[in-house]
Amino acid sequence: MITEKTITDFIYREAELLDTMQWQAWLDLFHPEGRYWMPMEWQQQDPVLQPSLMYEDLLLLKVRVERLAGERTFSQKPKSRCHHLLQAPQIVVCDNAAGVFKAKTSYIYTETRGDLLERFSGWASHEFVGDGDVLKIKLKRVDLVNFDAPFGNIQLFM
Repeated sequence: MITEKTITDFIYREAELLDTMQWQAWLDLFHPEGRYWMPMEWQQQDPVLQPSLMYEDLLLLKVRVERLAGERTFSQKPKSRCHHLLQAPQIVVCDNAAGVFKAKTSYIYTETRGDLLERFSGWASHEFVGDGDVLKIKLKRVDLVNFDAPFGNIQLFM
């Protein structure tokens, strides 16, 4: 049975995997139909018919991870690093009968490469599907406070 603590622990573990660059283990958290979405507008509802900063399925996420892990990725010399500072996740839905689980987490995200340091603030909304005691990410939506600002290349995952 999945509990609110299971969901909270999952979100903290996901951030740890990203911060320690355990890319494959992070990808393994996604459902085969999972999506990673970063909207470009406040309260955006459609990732397909409206432009987004990112809207990636598992295949695109795998391509990005392969690039990040590659030895011949010259744009990653030196490698980017990141740190997630999370507030306690708010559990929105925890319905074992339906196998649906949702949470929202406020965060401050720092990404650095060489002498460049960038900081972002926002909310990560997770929609999970559950099978027994296992959670998988169906959708991770990352809403930035400054979604309408010009951005350089965001190399990693928030």
